[in-house]
Amino acid sequence: QAQLVESGGGSVQAGGSLRVQCVASEYALSNYYCMAWFRQTREKEREGIASINEYDITYYADSVQGRFTISQDIAKKTLYLQMNDLKPEDTGTYYCAARSGQCPRPIINDYFRTWGQGTQVTVSP
Repeated sequence: QAQLVESGGGSVQAGGSLRVQCVASEYALSNYYCMAWFRQTREKEREGIASINEYDITYYADSVQGRFTISQDIAKKTLYLQMNDLKPEDTGTYYCAARSGQCPRPIINDYFRTWGQGTQVTVSP
């Protein structure tokens, strides 16, 4: 089973930017796959916020649309999440996840079987 390792979290002031990344031991679990970012905050259960598939088609939750950008470098087996204009409510643990098959809309936990351990993002006012 593929392993996913996130990094790049940290602390930033509101309005700032961070980029988190996820390195996969095995990328593109099948010809059709979906990679996604989730986060768990104090206010919400684990929430799917961005996804990308083998055609680079992306999808975003309303909460991050226009501020976050998901991308992938398949040669490097790496998934990225560029986060701009961060807000205190973005504080939480960010996880990457992978599945074979289409990207569900909305991005639902139960469809994903492979998860990273998470990286902490803290946004201060």
